[in-house]
Amino acid sequence: TRMINGLGGSGDFLRNGYLKIMHSPSVRPSKTDPTGITCVVPKAPHIDHTEHDLDVLVTEQGLADLRGLAPKDRAQTIIDKCVHPEYKPIIQEYFDMAKKECLAKGIGHEPQLFDRCFKMQQNLAQNGTMKIKNWDINIDLCE
Repeated sequence: TRMINGLGGSGDFLRNGYLKIMHSPSVRPSKTDPTGITCVVPKAPHIDHTEHDLDVLVTEQGLADLRGLAPKDRAQTIIDKCVHPEYKPIIQEYFDMAKKECLAKGIGHEPQLFDRCFKMQQNLAQNGTMKIKNWDINIDLCE
């Protein structure tokens, strides 16, 4: 194996801290998108820290106190308080759609639409932006 990050310690801190706070920009600069790419996405292909280890998320948009919240409430709080305004309607639309479809199937604890959850990342790879026009899987990413 090879070391990708380093010895770190943030995972140990989050698991053992009294009040676990993480900060991140809501977007990161990009050469292909003037707003940048969003740091809050419906699903990430890899994470270092689980939702169980985090109490508070802070971006320049605001602070999301996640203590004691159920997964759906945590997601909504992050959308409301931490997502960049240009990405908020896109991510809110996904979350509303996922809740509706998953609750109809009786699986709404952590709603995810696995056929669409990475569409923003796919659009970034293909078109240089994470902004998508819709979540329909039958329509091209740019449309």
